[in-house]
Amino acid sequence: MTTLQRQRPSAPASTQPAGLRRASRALRPARTLPGAVVSLALAAGLGATAAEVVSALLGHPLGWVPVNELVELAGDTTWPEAATAALATAGAGALMVLLAIVPGRYKLVPVQTSDPLIVIGITRSGLRRTLRAAAQQVAEVDKARVRLCRGTIEVTVVTRAESSGSMLRQVGTAVGDRLAGVGTLGAGQVVVRLRRKGG
Repeated sequence: MTTLQRQRPSAPASTQPAGLRRASRALRPARTLPGAVVSLALAAGLGATAAEVVSALLGHPLGWVPVNELVELAGDTTWPEAATAALATAGAGALMVLLAIVPGRYKLVPVQTSDPLIVIGITRSGLRRTLRAAAQQVAEVDKARVRLCRGTIEVTVVTRAESSGSMLRQVGTAVGDRLAGVGTLGAGQVVVRLRRKGG
């Protein structure tokens, strides 16, 4: 099985970086589940502590949070003894902040529009399907597979052993034209690999 490779720009040179930045910000996946879990945990813990402190000040402690025991433990514990717990708590807090700041994997690929106030995206699976269909329309292509990687789009076509290397240019042109027609932003380079059957 032989593998060849050809690279070709996938988008026209007029692609605007400002449109890509705007679309990336709008299509950034939300960290809904981690945010909800952290918020509920903090609200429950702080709410229980506040209720316990207020009820203790009124002379009727609820007993939800062992405040007296915690105060005694804090008074009896030295800093070297609490260093491990403090580091673990700081690490958990840093992890929560990272979960909130770092975006998840983008599920939509931004598409260029004429109106700067409109942001549109195409699903990654939909883009793979349309590019695979474009590659399979090239004569003598038996099968095509598309992978969306960071900065590149890898297209692998399977053809008969007698097919020539000009297939790379034809597939690259077909996929690049389809990308230009869809108007995806920041898709990067198209990398075409040709695999020959029986060779």
